[in-house]
Amino acid sequence: MNIHFIAIGGSVMHNLALCLRSKGYNVSGSDDEIFEPAVSALRKSGLLPEKTGWFPEKIDRHLDAVILGMHAKPDNPELLKALQLGIPVYSFPAYVYEQIKDKTRIVIAGSHGKTTITSMILHVMKKRHLDFDYLVGSRIPGFEHMVKLSHKAPIAVLEGDEYLSSAMDTSPKFLHYRPHIALVSGIAWDHVNVFPTFETYTNQFRHFIESIEPHGTLIFNNEDPHVRQLAINARPDIRKIPYRTPAFEICNHQLYVQVRDRKVPLKIIGKHNLQNLEGARLVCEQLGIRQTDYLHAIADFTGASKRLEVIYQNAQTIFFRDFAHSPSKLRATLQAVKEQYPERRLIACMELHTYSSLNPAFITQYAATMDPADIAVVYYNHHTLELKKIQGITPELIQTAFSKPGLQVFTQKSDLLHFLKSLSWEHTNLLMMSSGNFDGLDVTELIPEKIK
Repeated sequence: MNIHFIAIGGSVMHNLALCLRSKGYNVSGSDDEIFEPAVSALRKSGLLPEKTGWFPEKIDRHLDAVILGMHAKPDNPELLKALQLGIPVYSFPAYVYEQIKDKTRIVIAGSHGKTTITSMILHVMKKRHLDFDYLVGSRIPGFEHMVKLSHKAPIAVLEGDEYLSSAMDTSPKFLHYRPHIALVSGIAWDHVNVFPTFETYTNQFRHFIESIEPHGTLIFNNEDPHVRQLAINARPDIRKIPYRTPAFEICNHQLYVQVRDRKVPLKIIGKHNLQNLEGARLVCEQLGIRQTDYLHAIADFTGASKRLEVIYQNAQTIFFRDFAHSPSKLRATLQAVKEQYPERRLIACMELHTYSSLNPAFITQYAATMDPADIAVVYYNHHTLELKKIQGITPELIQTAFSKPGLQVFTQKSDLLHFLKSLSWEHTNLLMMSSGNFDGLDVTELIPEKIK
């Protein structure tokens, strides 16, 4: 098979390219910008384009398929050439489905928690020596890549994203996968640039549930009223399994889940992660994994990359990096850290980086989300506003929208770093939350020993 990737540098796109190369396919690709870690990974495998940009001459009739990334625009010259020649063009989720359509498909969806739940399932399945394919939206300890598509694995576990598939395919990605087992973790309005109302956003999850294969299984978070309502109205042939937060205890900064007469220590933190843990357990139960075996396997799970990831720790301080950027994720993440370390001061920094978070009509959704923080900071970059063609965002608007007394707002990375360096880190935790990277801010510069 000869496959060409338009926008090969994307997070999942470059992992899919590496996966197909390892499967024996002939793979090529183009992109107008590629960043780390994609650059190193593609270079190591011989797939890094010699030059950035779009080159229609790469598209000819020997190609069996073109995979179009979301980053590519409808007028992309390589795309236009492929259409002219009649070469099949797929979004990456549509192509993934072609690879797994004969397998048992498990799809994890939800506005929050889907990466962590998928990662938990993969962690346990690997420790139980099961053979499976997968697609997950973040790096996981113990897994070299974010995508695996093999010839023989009977099961495929996929993180199901509700965002659009590509410039040519405006259906949500998760509608391509047609699961036999589906999980919905929660619904909280996001992607307002695509789904302008909460109703239109919720409808995508309704369609997802409708896409479950006949007589399939829906596992759902019964503590989320929007998810619960969708489950109640789901097709009668679908088996419905609710879950909720299991009994737990926090003692000396250690989280325990209560299982009958014993407490099992965990390396994750937060009530929301306990919900994720229970949802993942029920999925594994459908695969024949007993609760005792599941808990034994999950006990050393530390989380996916950038999901309350510890990047520095000493006896008095922890620096966390987290993907939280939407209101529901902020609220859950701050609450988790504050509950686990109630006696420590919490400094919470979040970056407004997505279209939704920078939308003046949406930003009021962040009201009270930073309240658990002792010191709350919001960062955004004027250049990001220009690239996204967003107007009307000001520090005053942000302070009003978050309704957090004393909220600090920064628009320059150097000013933010200077402010953080001025703080004491005794009995203090730092939480850095973003779907971006604070314009490359190096959090290790804040390590107390370095400052001293």
